[in-house]
Amino acid sequence: MPSQQNIEGSPGILKLGASLIYEVLTVTALSFLVVFVFIFLFGDATAGARHWLLQLVLWLGLGAYFVWCWINTGRTLAMQAWRMRVVDQYGRSLPLSVAVLRYMLASISVLCLGFGFLWALLDREHRYLHDRVLKSRIILENTSCVPARVNRQK
Repeated sequence: MPSQQNIEGSPGILKLGASLIYEVLTVTALSFLVVFVFIFLFGDATAGARHWLLQLVLWLGLGAYFVWCWINTGRTLAMQAWRMRVVDQYGRSLPLSVAVLRYMLASISVLCLGFGFLWALLDREHRYLHDRVLKSRIILENTSCVPARVNRQK
């Protein structure tokens, strides 16, 4: 379990929202990359089986990004920028099974017009619904640095 000096607490709703916007930009860039590679390899995917295959590849590709980030560092690119990370109920990195389930539940939330993310507006700890269900949480990392005191005597 991490020491209390590494954890400041839960992020506020504005910080969560800003991180979510950053996350959307990251997902958009990754999606462009996955679509580019898919079309390069398989050609047009505007209809039929290729269209559904592209949707599946996109979902799996984004899932690989999120799950890999959550189990290795606890942080996505957006979470790094906002100095946050996702942990389990004991303050540890998410195990693979929980990270995969978190991605699946978050995906369902997106399909339900973001209901699970809007849940954070009502939750007293500002947890997303999927974090509440999985007993995971997003925490702030302690970023306070005390610079070395410099003696400037003349």
